Amino acid sequence: MSAPDTAGTPPSSAADRAHAHLRAALLAGDLAPGTMLSESALAAELGVSRTPVRTALSRLQDDGLVVIYPKRGALVRELGPDEIRECAQLRHALETAGVQFAAPAARARLRARLTPNLRAQQQALTDGDPAAFARTAIDFHRSFAELAGNALMLDYYDRLRDRQLLAIVASRPTLSGDPQQVLDEHRRLLDAAEDGDWVEFARQLRNHQEERARLP
Repeated sequence: MSAPDTAGTPPSSAADRAHAHLRAALLAGDLAPGTMLSESALAAELGVSRTPVRTALSRLQDDGLVVIYPKRGALVRELGPDEIRECAQLRHALETAGVQFAAPAARARLRARLTPNLRAQQQALTDGDPAAFARTAIDFHRSFAELAGNALMLDYYDRLRDRQLLAIVASRPTLSGDPQQVLDEHRRLLDAAEDGDWVEFARQLRNHQEERARLP
C-alpha cells in the first residue's frame, strides 16, 4: 500500500483517509483474511500517527471487516458460510424494499443509470475478469437499495455489501458455469424494478441468489 497524502490535514481527516485507504485495500484483496494488522506498522506505512490508524481500525471493526485484539492488532476477518448467507438475505430485503418504496421518478431514471453498468459487466465477462465483474455487479445491486432514497437503509446496505465483497475477493472467484446467464438475470431484475413490480423483483432476486450463491 502507498501512503496517502495527509500533510496539513486535521486528525479527523487523517483518520478518514486511513479508513478509506485500508477499506480499499481490504476490498481489493490486498489484505487477506487472517492477516494481523499492526497499528505501528500501518502508521509508518501511511505516514500518520497511530491515533488516526487506531480510529480507522475501530471503524473497520464496526464495518465488520476486522476484529481488534488489544495489544496485538486487528485481524482481517474471514466470513463463514452462515454470515455470508445472512448478509445475502438482508440484502434481498433491502433491495426489495428499495424497489417497493421507490418514487416513480426514481424508477424512470433507473435504466439510464444502470445501462453503463450492464455494459461494464459485459466487458468484464469478455475480458474474463471475475473480480471486476463482482465489483460491478455489486454496484448494480446497490442501485436497487438506493431507489427508496432512505439514507439509513443505504448505510446499512453498504456495510452488508462490504462484508460480502470481502468474502468474494478472498475466495478468488472464477467465471464458472454460464456467466452470461447471470447478466441476463440482472437484466430481468432491472425490468421488474423499472416496472415497480416489487413482488416480481423479489421473486427474481431470490431465484438469482439461490442459483448464484457465490456471485452477486
